[in-house]
Amino acid sequence: MMEWVWLIPLSPLAGAIANGLAGKKIGKQAVGIIACSAVALSFFISVMVLFSLIALPAGQRSLTVTAFQWIASGTFQIDIDVLIDPLSTVMILVVTGVGLLIHIYSIGYMHGDQGYGRYFSFLNLFVFFMLMLVLSANYFVMFLGWEGVGLCSYLLIGFWYQKKTAADAGKKAFIVNRVGDFGFILGLLLLFWSLAGTGVQSLRFEEVFRHIPRLDPAILTAVTALLFAGAIGKSAQFPLHVWLPDAMEGPTPVSALIHAATMVTAGVYMVARNSALFALAPMTAEVVAGIGIFTAFFAATIGLVQNDIKRVLAFSTISQLGYMFAAVGLGAYSAGIFHLVTHAFFKGLLFLCAGSVIHALSGVQDMRHMGGLHRPMKITSITFIIGAMAIAGVPPFSGFWSKDEILWEAFLHGHYIIWAVGLLTAFLTAFYMFRQVFMVFSGRNRAAEGTQTHIHEAPGIMTTPLILLAALAIAGGWIGIPFFKGGSPLHNFLSPVFGHGEASAAFIQTSASAAAHGMMEFVLMGVSVAAGALGMMLSALMYFEPFKRYRSALLDPETLSARFQGLHRLLYNKYYVDEIYAAVIIYPLKRSSQYCLNFDLAVIDGLVNGAGWITRLVAWLAHKIDIYLVDGILNSLATLVRFNSGAWRRLQTGYLQNYALIFVLGLIVFVGVLWRDR
Repeated sequence: MMEWVWLIPLSPLAGAIANGLAGKKIGKQAVGIIACSAVALSFFISVMVLFSLIALPAGQRSLTVTAFQWIASGTFQIDIDVLIDPLSTVMILVVTGVGLLIHIYSIGYMHGDQGYGRYFSFLNLFVFFMLMLVLSANYFVMFLGWEGVGLCSYLLIGFWYQKKTAADAGKKAFIVNRVGDFGFILGLLLLFWSLAGTGVQSLRFEEVFRHIPRLDPAILTAVTALLFAGAIGKSAQFPLHVWLPDAMEGPTPVSALIHAATMVTAGVYMVARNSALFALAPMTAEVVAGIGIFTAFFAATIGLVQNDIKRVLAFSTISQLGYMFAAVGLGAYSAGIFHLVTHAFFKGLLFLCAGSVIHALSGVQDMRHMGGLHRPMKITSITFIIGAMAIAGVPPFSGFWSKDEILWEAFLHGHYIIWAVGLLTAFLTAFYMFRQVFMVFSGRNRAAEGTQTHIHEAPGIMTTPLILLAALAIAGGWIGIPFFKGGSPLHNFLSPVFGHGEASAAFIQTSASAAAHGMMEFVLMGVSVAAGALGMMLSALMYFEPFKRYRSALLDPETLSARFQGLHRLLYNKYYVDEIYAAVIIYPLKRSSQYCLNFDLAVIDGLVNGAGWITRLVAWLAHKIDIYLVDGILNSLATLVRFNSGAWRRLQTGYLQNYALIFVLGLIVFVGVLWRDR
């Protein structure tokens, strides 16, 4: 089976090329079949790879497959190769599985768009680069995939490029990611430079990880900090989170695939893949966990007051990514990847449900103009509620198991502040997600009268992926439940990759009482469930219409926003981070650019234009001198010669007797002169 592994990334690439070249000629149906079949083939092979790995002993579940040698210099070489191990297998299953459902959904969602072939070509191309990123066996191939998904993100966010806000959002995403990628590139260069004298012969992960214990701890801290800077940009962590909410200008399936299930998790995957480096840089690991949990809380508070259905989910994505970084920063890499997987299920589901709502309301995204959609859109409503329950941490939905494990890991390792902030964030998450549920699906319909008549459930090709993702949001977390004999299946599968960096099991075993830890885990689980339940109840009291009679003035949303107007404005405007960037970075750069432009126009162009004017003047003078002086002298000489030649020409009559007469007269004159001189 491993000889077929190259088809996993190459199949979407072939689909991208086919639709890119012939999409306009072959028709929409053929475009959809090609795009979906390409990803379906990748998913099928990924499943076969999973079974092949499971059949191997745990210690042998790491295989490198080389396509060809790319660069060779002495004993050092860079190959184009892929790494098949438990971590990359989990990632390709997420990318191709969730990606396939989103491709199928897109057939219905984008059916009326003129750029149908271009859309699926970009979508397939993104899947190709994402697969290359997670399958990479060395840093060079990872970098190619890393930059490729950034390019595709720009293309897909700005897909409707005729729309200024979409074009601007694409540029913003590209530029902000370049800021993080600058640090990522510096980190890679510093790592390669530091390893240059240690005998490293390739950039393969296994080769690099074998030599990193020789490096100075300060170098490792710097390398991991720079790599994490790239993760901050790609995974939208504070302070480089500003691009993700604006990225909602792209088509909703793009938001589901790129900005919920795959690309934004690339930073988490990169840190997990480099767990050997981060385990030796505890200072950076603390920073990763700190920024992660701060971002989780920060984004959750913003999500409390947003009214755009997709922007609420965008800030929710930023918050959940913060949980993942908190986990990997604590060394709980399996827990972080577990939450990455469950997040792909329920967040992909929530975005696709939001797309169905927007599709039904002819493009309306403001939740204040929705309401009462449960009756006409039952499938969308039920599946959205399932996704909301999963992200809110309601047992036994998938998000409960992964989020609770992260909180447990934080408490277990003594990071009580991270645990407390994570618990508060869980409460906020449950509140704003069910605020969204109640505003969109319950109460009266607040849509414009003309829109109400067109509200309908999405077609089957769109609702089928919703149902499948809802099933995964319910049962997908069971792969990580730690109550199976021998532990969690997912964690056992990932243990060969993260065994060196995870100490949770050893910590429990060496403690005075493993039973006490088990009891504490159940207590903390109950506290987590209570926090989520409290958030849901508070949201229901404030936004669920049947509970309106139980609502006091203190719980009325309008009264609260008026009483705490400053705080509400602060949260609604996202803490003014974009405005601060505009004032501190963007506007000064634009002003300096304007100054440079003015200097260029006035001075540089002035000098160039002045030199050109002087050159033209000199040329004009030279032209006049040439005409009146040089040509004048030459013409005068020619006139003189012509005058003289005209006089002498009269002597040339052509008659022989005239020439004889002149000859005789000349002879007489000559003889006379000679006679006189005697």
